[in-house]
Amino acid sequence: MTFPSFKTKRLRLIFAVYWVLLIYIVSALMYWFIALNRQNHQMIQFETEQLKKDSPGYYDAIQQLNAAEKRKTIQYIGEGSIFLLLILASAVFIYRAVRQQLISTQQQQNFMMAITHELKTPIAVTKLNLETLQRRKLDETQQQRLLQNTIQETNRLNALCNNMLLASQIEAGGYSITKEDINLTELVNECVQDCIIRYPQRQIKASIGENIFIMGDRLLLQMGVNNLIDNAIKYSPKETPVYILLKEQNKEISFSVKDEGKGIDDTEKKKVFDKYYRTGNQATKGAKGTGLGLYLTKKIAQQHNATVLLTDNVPAGCNFTILFRQ
Repeated sequence: MTFPSFKTKRLRLIFAVYWVLLIYIVSALMYWFIALNRQNHQMIQFETEQLKKDSPGYYDAIQQLNAAEKRKTIQYIGEGSIFLLLILASAVFIYRAVRQQLISTQQQQNFMMAITHELKTPIAVTKLNLETLQRRKLDETQQQRLLQNTIQETNRLNALCNNMLLASQIEAGGYSITKEDINLTELVNECVQDCIIRYPQRQIKASIGENIFIMGDRLLLQMGVNNLIDNAIKYSPKETPVYILLKEQNKEISFSVKDEGKGIDDTEKKKVFDKYYRTGNQATKGAKGTGLGLYLTKKIAQQHNATVLLTDNVPAGCNFTILFRQ
């Protein structure tokens, strides 16, 4: 994690104080155990000295006192161990909770910076295009190109807003899914054609089965499909193709998006579906994104009783697959 220098020093100081206090508490607990055990031994020794060696029950009394000393020692060990375990468990819980909160805060800060950039870009492009149309006399071809570019940026802005709105609704449990009979073949074809228009320089190779229908929410499914395609385009080189496959077999519908990018490390394969999470690969730092796409795709799949799988593409890249079981 990267924090501003003053925050880093402050956090280091807080954690240093935390560990010092923890060590002090554990040391104090051990000190009191030793002190109580020593006091117990001294009391037993004092009582032993008070006994008369020539009395008939001397040896029985000695045994009783030794047994009492052992019971006290066991009691101190038991109680001390319980307190020690409680202290350590609480310390670990607090440490993990604070660490998770810091990670979450940093991810939210990264999200705010990313979302600011993502919002400013289409707004700036749209404003520039409109100002150009307003100030200059352009021929019909140039006007249509600028208008088409403006529409694409507006659609991008709309998709971004939809992602943020849906993420908030899902988090609050306020989204109500509406299922209907959907032509998934037609929906995926529309998404592919839209991506071809938005990314004319990219190779998008699609193999889409015919007449594949599914019960689901059209808006959510469209968003999930677009998120996977956009993700593959963002995180793969411009000269490499993106492969899209939709098929139905044995009452199972499979939608896959493959790319030939750098891929994702095994340690990060589960994390990429977390909210706001973005891979730390140096090759992907410049890629656009907010960390919501894969998170929403997983949630959308769960809403449709489906599973999202992430595997390595051969020879390079990623393969994201949504499996719908009918």
